[in-house]
Amino acid sequence: MDGGNQSTVSEFVFLGLCHSWNIQILLFMIFSMLYLIIASGNIFITILIITDPHLHSPMCFLLANLSFVDMWLSSVTTPKMITDFLRENKTISFRGCMCQILFVHFVGGCEMVLLVVMAYDRYVAICKPLHYSTVMSVQKCIGLVVTSWTIGFIHALSQLVVIVQLPFCGPRVIDSFFCDIPLVIKLACMDSTNLEILMNGDSGVLAMTCFILLLVSYTYILLTVHRSSKTGVSKALSTCTAHITVVVLFFGPCIFIYVWPLSITWVDKFLAVFYSVFTPLLNPTIYTLRNKEIKNALWRFQRYYLDSKLIATACLLVLLFKAKTMNKTNYSPVYEFVFLGLSTYRPVQHFLLALSIVLYIAIILGNTLAVFTVALDPHLHSPMYFFLGNLSFIDLCFSTLAVPKMISDLYSGHSTISFQGCVIQIFVLHVLGGSEMVLLIAMALDRYVAICKPLHYLTIMSPRTCALLLAGAWVIGLIHSVAQLAFVVHLPFCGPNEINSFYCDLPWFIKLACSDTYSMEFMVTANSGFISTGTFFLLMVSYAVILFTMWKRSSGALSKALSTLSAHISVVVLFFGPCIFVYMWPFPTFPVDKFLAVLDFMVTPVLNPAIYTLRNKDMRLAMRRMVKQLLSLRKIS
Repeated sequence: MDGGNQSTVSEFVFLGLCHSWNIQILLFMIFSMLYLIIASGNIFITILIITDPHLHSPMCFLLANLSFVDMWLSSVTTPKMITDFLRENKTISFRGCMCQILFVHFVGGCEMVLLVVMAYDRYVAICKPLHYSTVMSVQKCIGLVVTSWTIGFIHALSQLVVIVQLPFCGPRVIDSFFCDIPLVIKLACMDSTNLEILMNGDSGVLAMTCFILLLVSYTYILLTVHRSSKTGVSKALSTCTAHITVVVLFFGPCIFIYVWPLSITWVDKFLAVFYSVFTPLLNPTIYTLRNKEIKNALWRFQRYYLDSKLIATACLLVLLFKAKTMNKTNYSPVYEFVFLGLSTYRPVQHFLLALSIVLYIAIILGNTLAVFTVALDPHLHSPMYFFLGNLSFIDLCFSTLAVPKMISDLYSGHSTISFQGCVIQIFVLHVLGGSEMVLLIAMALDRYVAICKPLHYLTIMSPRTCALLLAGAWVIGLIHSVAQLAFVVHLPFCGPNEINSFYCDLPWFIKLACSDTYSMEFMVTANSGFISTGTFFLLMVSYAVILFTMWKRSSGALSKALSTLSAHISVVVLFFGPCIFVYMWPFPTFPVDKFLAVLDFMVTPVLNPAIYTLRNKDMRLAMRRMVKQLLSLRKIS
């Protein structure tokens, strides 16, 4: 900042989307997943259009540019918002704020003009199909895209030149999660009413002009086609539906924010989240599902690239690396596996079907209730319940990985799974299993600090520490799963395809390979067994240290510690017992393995919320408060 600006404000403070720590952690998880989908989805569409020669057309060229722009539009604000969920002080430097404004308007203006260009492309394709390749030549398409970037840059620069000269000397709180012109202008130490109208009018005029041009162009297309033939209208509508949907989703929030005279903070926040997160997420989905050429390209990609065992998208980089070392003799003619299930006797299958449905409904209701109770009740906003909510979430996902498939197989009597589905099931199984093991260690640490160092509890188990422990659990689970899958994904499968269970796991998967896998089976099984046994040993030692420390103080403290830890020890024994037996016991016994698998997937996820609810006074009180609130709302309605 120069001296002419006379600004003493070196940074701004964001208020974010909410103030509740537990809700921020929930939003952190949700938006992290959404941003990964946005980045991977838009990058995948861009690369698919570049690499597939069937998609080298003007429309797909513009679609690739739209996906690229959407990815950057989301990347300007979303990563900062995600990291701020883990911070108490959500700040941004003055220069960072100005850069954010520049890129938001640069990329946003570019996308507006690009959507107009795409409407022009559809007009030529539908109304002048014989001249399409001539009118929409390569040079013209490139020129139109360059024009969209140029207009976006000029629009953003014209806004920034005015904003950066304003004096900022006092208030610095922005009630949002990113910097934008209407919010920043209000903080200037001057009467900025006229300037605010001018700047908002600039953005509003650009948004309204592009929106009106788009509506006029699509109306003209439909009228032209209607005059030519009545049956052509339905075809034109089908072609333009995806474009119109994207236009409404993108321009609606922009016009409301910059043109609507009344500022409603929570509405503005919702709309800002919508066009910076949800629109870039929906664009690739809409174009993929509504575009026949893209769907055909995806089919070709799956047929020619994924059939060669490059299947697990979550570890795509590992598989691509492995693909370089694979030779042609490694080709696998096995495309699906057959589950033998829990029983082949039909009446027993009907009984298991009814039992599984009841247990799975109990799992969903119990764990979902635990998650929402912890997230919504302010009395439960503590580290222990934060970990409990995440444990319930993992249990819900863990059960959902295998139980719905088992229920479907019991109902249909046809138990098969594709090769890709089997590998993905193994991958997610070990991610969730590894994450839950590390999370249980974090919960043991939490109990140790709470019981042995109560005065330092809030300092040691700060929100940042809790978030880091949770992130560490997911990272370790991911590394463990990728390490497992990297060993087995290149194995050849050429004959047997029967798995004597109701889900895919490494011990049975490896045995079906057409090669000597004894050493690999031992290594992979030992890996899972080692992490299970090592984690279980650490947990037992930690609980023993807690009890021994309490015993030294007084017998009364020991009984209180036993009461507090009994729920945790029960969960640990229920979860680790089956895992250690399956991976460490040298003699496989299928009836026992199946029983233990049912225990892990259906019984433990049911018992976890029951144990924590029945054994925990705070949870019982929170549920009573929630029931009272629901009953009072029902009476009011």
